Amino acid sequence: MIYKIFPVVLVLFFSFYLRETNLPVLKITHNSEIASTTNSISDSGIEKVYDNLNSNQFDLPNLKSFTEALKGFYLLKEKGLIQKDILTLVDFSLSSNNKRLWVIDLTTNTILYNCLVAHGRNTGEEFANSFSNADRSFKSSLGFYATGEIYNGKHGMSLKLDGLEKGINDNARERGVVMHAANYVSNSFIKNNKRLGRSQGCPAIPVELSKGIINTIKNKSCLFIYHPSASLKSISSLIS
Repeated sequence: MIYKIFPVVLVLFFSFYLRETNLPVLKITHNSEIASTTNSISDSGIEKVYDNLNSNQFDLPNLKSFTEALKGFYLLKEKGLIQKDILTLVDFSLSSNNKRLWVIDLTTNTILYNCLVAHGRNTGEEFANSFSNADRSFKSSLGFYATGEIYNGKHGMSLKLDGLEKGINDNARERGVVMHAANYVSNSFIKNNKRLGRSQGCPAIPVELSKGIINTIKNKSCLFIYHPSASLKSISSLIS
């Protein structure tokens, strides 16, 4: 039933958003127009958000990955699966030698952090290209997550993650896929090894930024790990 009412809910949400931001609102006159109009409203609205991002002197994420992340964020917020207006985007289409994690405050439309992030050691060398939801695969899992609670583990302060997509990342907590600091996530490691270090499947981040990032995104914020091989599948799985 959700898949039938979701387009209407999303249209109403974006209509409110566009009014609040003084953007043009498209009127829907026939039910048959809902699906196509939803796409046009969401894309135009998201492009406006993207164009108005305060980069805070960081590089912007790619529009494609940002669009998928924000669409999923809105849906998860509507479902009550996330609570904070914080979006963390990881773009695994990029080289691991690039800063490919962004933490964005959607209340102020400001990028708070942009940093390196590791993928699983069986997911690829410099580039991520193989993903899994299976235990002991030592691969990263794509898709949408809700951040959980902080705990102290073997890597120090770490953050539990709950995968929200069945068969894609829903084994994250059982697998022990968490966000944590790692000394192999650094420019010095890249310089010595020609690529970033790799984890056992966790999105590991730089030691010096870990406390700030984890405290910012903890407790029911949205994390999205993007790769073009799963483009649009994540949003479809959230709706179904």
